[in-house]
Formats: sequence, structure tokens, C-alpha cells
Amino acid sequence: MKTKFLLSLIAVLIAGSASAQVKPEDAIKYRQSGYGFMAWNMGRIKTNVEGGNFNKEEVIKAATAIQAIANSGMGALYLPGTDKGKGWEETRAKPAIWTDKEKLGKIAMDFNKEANEMAKVAATGDAAAVGAQLGKLGASCKACHDDFRIKH
Repeated sequence: MKTKFLLSLIAVLIAGSASAQVKPEDAIKYRQSGYGFMAWNMGRIKTNVEGGNFNKEEVIKAATAIQAIANSGMGALYLPGTDKGKGWEETRAKPAIWTDKEKLGKIAMDFNKEANEMAKVAATGDAAAVGAQLGKLGASCKACHDDFRIKH
């Protein structure tokens, strides 16, 4: 657990130094793109679980994509100046995302844990287990949305 934390911290620090050169509007676009891509892939998994035609390979591809983005250090895209502004659309990040670091950190770690578990479960090809894990992954997304995303 400590090793994963240290690796995550190193990744965020490296990403943070690289992202310091990113314009705020680009950082917002990258965030929005990452979250949109994860949502699309969650939809792919959901379709496979609920559609009655489970395709293990498609689920693995989608789960792997979610896992990669979840572990990419997207937190580094919450740069100063990205609390307001427009990427592809106006940012919906609440101000608390910059101030409640402890809660955000816990939610982010939970999300990463569930995304990593989704990739493991997808590899089993067990549609019921994939469906159960999708519920856990979705709940971890919702936790962040509830506290840190402005609703339309």
C-alpha cells in the first residue's frame, strides 16, 4: 500500500511539473476529455453487462482504458487558475476541490482502487462480477461528483 502511494505521489509530482507549462484552458480541456473518455468506457461496460451479449474483450479494453486514466495523475490538471474558465465547456469543478484536499484525496484513492479492481475483474470474464464492480466504480465516481462537481 505504501509503495502504491509513493508511486502515485511521484507520478503526481512529475505530472505537476510538466503541467505547470499548460495553459489553464488547456488543462480544463484535458480534464474534461479524460472524464468524458472514462464515462464512454463505463457505458461500454454497462452495455456489455446489461445487453445480454457479454463480450469479454470489449470489457477488458474499456476497463483498461479507465484504469489508465485513473492512474494517469489527472489531479495535476487542477492548476491554479483552472477553478473558473472554459475548456470544451465551462468547468464544473467546485471551489472545494482546491481547499478540501483530505476529502478529495480519499475519494481519488477510492476511485483509483475501484478502477484497478475493475481491470482485474474484467479479465475474469465473469459478467456478474463485472456488473458488481461497475456498481462500485460508479459509486466512487458519484462520490466525487456529489462533493466536487457543480450540477447542471
